[in-house]
Amino acid sequence: MSTTDETRVDGDLEDLAQAVADQVASFLLAVREVAHRGETATTVPLLLLEVSQLLLAGARLGVMTDLVPQEPYEEETGPDPDLDRIREGLAGLLGAADEYVEVFDPFVDPPELVPGRISDDVAAIAERLAHGLAHHRAGRVAEALWWWQFSYVSSWGLEASAVLRALQSVVAHDRFDQDKHETIELERIAAAEKLDDDSS
Repeated sequence: MSTTDETRVDGDLEDLAQAVADQVASFLLAVREVAHRGETATTVPLLLLEVSQLLLAGARLGVMTDLVPQEPYEEETGPDPDLDRIREGLAGLLGAADEYVEVFDPFVDPPELVPGRISDDVAAIAERLAHGLAHHRAGRVAEALWWWQFSYVSSWGLEASAVLRALQSVVAHDRFDQDKHETIELERIAAAEKLDDDSS
């Protein structure tokens, strides 16, 4: 299919494609920056922000009617060494927080628990998003939209949702566990002061 034919899409779809492309580019840039030059203290907050924004773009694709290009075009792409660096960098920054357990399908009885790693999932998401972005930058707008929508429903939407819940859990534990420890310490101080008052 020629680039000219491929780019003949509805104006609203072109706007959507550009918005998704901008969000994808922002996500990929942020993930690379965090993985290569990030700090442990800021890794989880930054990933939480980027994944949340990415899922908003994905939701817009997910609720649309299926997008099917006239002649799907898939480039032959080799392995991306940068994805391995992203995976390794995030794994090192996240440490023990990298691993989590997810309910694969809440509608299955009994539910199936599946182990995962945030670093693996983020790298996999980046790979699928970058594939669609390559289509968009080559002028294959309909193909880019089709790929992003298809891969959102089949893979990266699920992975991003799982990563988001894992990151939210890390933030919650960090916040509430700290509050719990502070409360216990205050109770210990109060008890010690009471003992001092009683003995005097």
